[in-house]
Amino acid sequence: MSEKFGIADDICARMLDWRHDIHANPETAFQEHRTARLVADALMEMQIPVHRGLGGTGVVGTLKNGEGPTIALRADMDALDLQELGDRAHKSTRTGKMHGCGHDGHTTMLLGAAVQLARHRPFRGTVHFVFQPAEENEGGGKKMVEEGLFKLFPADAVYGMHNIPNIPRGKFAIRTGIATAFLDTFEIVVTGSGCHAATPEKGIDSILVSADLVSALQGIVSRRIGAMDAAVVSVTQIHGGDTWNVVPEIVTLRGTVRTLDAGIQDQVEAAMKQVCTGVAQTHGARIDLRYMRGYPGVINTPAETDDAAASAAANLVGVEQVQTDIKPAMGSEDFAFMLQERPGAYICIGAGESANDPPLHNPYYDFNDAILPLGAAYWVELVKQQLPAA
Repeated sequence: MSEKFGIADDICARMLDWRHDIHANPETAFQEHRTARLVADALMEMQIPVHRGLGGTGVVGTLKNGEGPTIALRADMDALDLQELGDRAHKSTRTGKMHGCGHDGHTTMLLGAAVQLARHRPFRGTVHFVFQPAEENEGGGKKMVEEGLFKLFPADAVYGMHNIPNIPRGKFAIRTGIATAFLDTFEIVVTGSGCHAATPEKGIDSILVSADLVSALQGIVSRRIGAMDAAVVSVTQIHGGDTWNVVPEIVTLRGTVRTLDAGIQDQVEAAMKQVCTGVAQTHGARIDLRYMRGYPGVINTPAETDDAAASAAANLVGVEQVQTDIKPAMGSEDFAFMLQERPGAYICIGAGESANDPPLHNPYYDFNDAILPLGAAYWVELVKQQLPAA
């Protein structure tokens, strides 16, 4: 099959225009008003009924063609708080915001599939096109579910897709079971006793306490979690002090925890509480831990992974181009909240051209336009596989 994978020429051209337009006008969590309007307008142009405002700025289009099963296809719309450094004609026009994760491409591929399916209607049943806000850290998927996504738009299964630059273009990758990590965040406030830097013995040095605490936290993964169990504890912020010659009273640490199992997640949280208590007693300081459960892990259900996502991809590119045993990613995805409500699967589409391609969340990253037709064709193939032929 050609590089357009059966997607009409005019749809491919429109996808390119949409993608560059969205990229040039990035909008971050729950601010995707312009993007949502572009999506809704494109769907309504194809006479696909549209629901707006779910989850704040979410858009759901529903294409029904007779009686039959119902599936939901999801794409994320939000950008990152990141300054784009690449030089391209469609570069971000908004300071400090860019599509550094490819959600502009995800939105475009699902839109292209919607147009192709609306034009030909090769199925019997219903397809919900779910355009989700705020995937990056803010839990837009959870908000859509809480506001009744699957009550308003019942679905037998739900599917998601993400581009991956370190997987070669033309390949897909997926796994059954846990696919992405559970994501938790934490904030630790260390309270000592401030004093002059020349006489630290007269106070309780919150900087020293924090340094010991960071080291002790790293010992959780290396010494308290089994070697075959995956966990990552990362301190990503340390805030304290205002001048050169004063030991501050308070230091605040923040960071993330990633695990691949709910039981390990519980172990890490318990260990962090114990470490904070012990370090506080050692130094005579006060340490307050606020541990916040975030995104659950993406867990692909077996039937939807094996019989739907992997097979649909194999029909397009050949079974040898679909890897079904990839390792779980320690990144996280709020598509997990949708999978807690419905069976489904989350697949990776390769976007790489070389080993030097910028990774996701890099200021030089740009979505690979060459995979737009393949991504749209994957959605079309999945619908044709999951719903009866018209």
